Parts: sequence; C-alpha cells; structure tokens
Amino acid sequence: MTYVVIEACIKCKLQDCVEVCPVDCFYEGENMLVIHPDECIDCGVCEPECPVEAIIPDTEPDTEKWVEHNQEYAAKWPNITRMGEIPADADDWRETPNKLKDHFSPEPAKR
Repeated sequence: MTYVVIEACIKCKLQDCVEVCPVDCFYEGENMLVIHPDECIDCGVCEPECPVEAIIPDTEPDTEKWVEHNQEYAAKWPNITRMGEIPADADDWRETPNKLKDHFSPEPAKR
C-alpha cells in the first residue's frame, strides 16, 4: 500500500503533509504535490494533515490513475522536505471541480 495525492491538491498545495512525513517522499510541482509511491512507507501520518483531504491510500476505489500520476511526476519534480509558500488564492480553489483537466500544471515548482 501507498498513499497518493489526488486532484483536490491542485491549486491549493497547502503542504501541511510535508512537515510530518518521516521519509520525505513528497515532490513539488508548480501547483500540486505528489507522493513517490516507492518511497512512501505507508505510515499514514500525512493523510489527516491535509485540510482538503487530497491524500488517500491506494486501497481506495479508482486510485490506479492517481498512483500512476504520483509516480510519473515524482520522477520529474524536485523533492520537498519543508513547507514552502502557500498559494495566496488556495482557499478559492478548494471546491473547484475538474481541476486535473482544467488547471493542472506539469511544470516543476520554482523555488
């Protein structure tokens, strides 16, 4: 089992999860975080830290595409070990539907 970041993170990227991860398995894109599935130790401490419920175990239904998404972008984006700047408009995006299709950026974070 592993945990994965799903669509709810897009444009929110709150990063509370990063601070509690004991193995630093988060990777940062321009407007989303992902978890490297091969590095995650399945401890689950990140899941309750996410205010937008964007982290789920891969045992949830229909998570295959999210495991692949997290795997793909963890290989392309930089590792993040500490909380960075939260997007100023993060709260405006919490309830937005179809964020993957309409708002996802494949670009890595620029720190």
